[in-house]
Amino acid sequence: MNNHQPTVERHPWPPYIPEGARYLFLGTFPPKAERWSMPFFYPNKINDFWRVMGVIFMGDRDALWDSEAKCFDLEAIKSFLDREKIALWDTAMAVRRLKDNASDKFLEIVEPIDLNALLDAHPGISTVVTTGEKATGVIADQAGIEVPAIGVPVECRIGAHDVTLWRMPSTSRAYPLALEKKAEAYRKVFGR
Repeated sequence: MNNHQPTVERHPWPPYIPEGARYLFLGTFPPKAERWSMPFFYPNKINDFWRVMGVIFMGDRDALWDSEAKCFDLEAIKSFLDREKIALWDTAMAVRRLKDNASDKFLEIVEPIDLNALLDAHPGISTVVTTGEKATGVIADQAGIEVPAIGVPVECRIGAHDVTLWRMPSTSRAYPLALEKKAEAYRKVFGR
């Protein structure tokens, strides 16, 4: 019998919180480093998160993609996040990968986010958006609520903070929804 326990991985980055942030997007945990096109959130070239943002805010799925370098344009992404007051973090600070991939299904969360502490430090954040079911489960647990339906905003309390929680479809290509449909769903968060 193999009693080998997978190694605990710590989150590789601090949260990205622009001054005056109003929105906080939370995924679960980054993929392994060999899948990154940049050392930042949603780094996998085939993840649709940055394409969804490009469609919603710039009308161009490739607005945040550097076609020459064949990777996402990190400086353009940070400028976009700062302008739109969008913060990024993940719901897992430490995980065990139960399989050698990035699937949430095979992530064991060892240490979840302390969302209350983050909101204490950034009280202007009033909208929390989760980008998948596992991430939503972590936040629903902290708020003491049931996991909400996709695309339906729910008012809840995290510690002393009243926030609107949106559970959105995963931007992973493994999630079977066309890019345009994902963008349509995410657009509702911003009232666009």
